[in-house]
Amino acid sequence: VQLQASGGGLVQAGGSLRISCAASGRSFSQGTMAWFRQAPGKEREFVAAIFRSGSSTYYSDSVRGRFTISRDKAMNTVTLQMNSLKPEDTAVYYCAADGHLILSSITMARHYDYWGQGTLVTVSS
Repeated sequence: VQLQASGGGLVQAGGSLRISCAASGRSFSQGTMAWFRQAPGKEREFVAAIFRSGSSTYYSDSVRGRFTISRDKAMNTVTLQMNSLKPEDTAVYYCAADGHLILSSITMARHYDYWGQGTLVTVSS
């Protein structure tokens, strides 16, 4: 199983960026797909998740209202649309996936079995 993230880059504060993650090797249409991020010197933190086969989405307080997670089940991809970006959003963003998570576990990185390689998002002030 591989998760391939793409779309990171440099953007000015207030701008927008879209990052995507394509899964191969198995389908996650019934599983949970998520984004985490890790800034230099900080721990990996939860950003957003789309839970199982439904359309339920969850966000950290720091990105709610600015970021939108979506999934294309047929293409086995998950996308994070990031608007109104702030310098504090600068981080390496990782996609994660798991077929068997329960809702109470989706914000915790240790529960995900599959991870992408990360894509760097840099927001300049």
